[in-house]
Amino acid sequence: MKTIDIKGTARTCGGKKLAKQLRKQGMVPCNLYGELKGENGLPQAYAFSVSEAELRKLIYTPEIYTVNLDIDGNKCMAILKEAQFHPVKDSVLHIDFYQITDEKPIVMEVPIRLNGLAEGVKAGGKLAASVRKLKVKAVHTAIPERLDIDVTNLQLGKTIKVGELSFEGLELVTSPSVVVCQVKMTRNARSAASAEEEA
Repeated sequence: MKTIDIKGTARTCGGKKLAKQLRKQGMVPCNLYGELKGENGLPQAYAFSVSEAELRKLIYTPEIYTVNLDIDGNKCMAILKEAQFHPVKDSVLHIDFYQITDEKPIVMEVPIRLNGLAEGVKAGGKLAASVRKLKVKAVHTAIPERLDIDVTNLQLGKTIKVGELSFEGLELVTSPSVVVCQVKMTRNARSAASAEEEA
């Protein structure tokens, strides 16, 4: 998995008014969750802000990254947990990061890539992916940039479900019943099948 460097500035939690001021300055309010604990021992968010321009390379991409966060000189590794967008402008309103370590497993969505020419496609069908990403659980060093799935033996009208897949060092968190991809029957394939039956 690729790594990206992002610098931030610590902020006080000043509510909606302060958040609005930050956005006017081209900054995005962020929270970091993970290792930081409060006086009661419960997880506590660390508030900071990052320039929207610096976040673009992390957010507007299909790729996944571990993030080297530098908040006023305090450094840690994190992943993007959640991003909130403006419903009309599509600008970034808020980002949540989750702090990671080399030992603790994390859950992360990883893009899939379908490899090979499916048998069903040779028969006139059309290969369609039902999902773009799958959730996996592992230490961050074991998570790949993408999950390669071989579709060579996939027949016409058949599907591949999550439960049929396995990847070394990864636990699949997405439900086993979720359809990953399928070869759909096309009009030409139906015509060919009807012709064979008549023959």
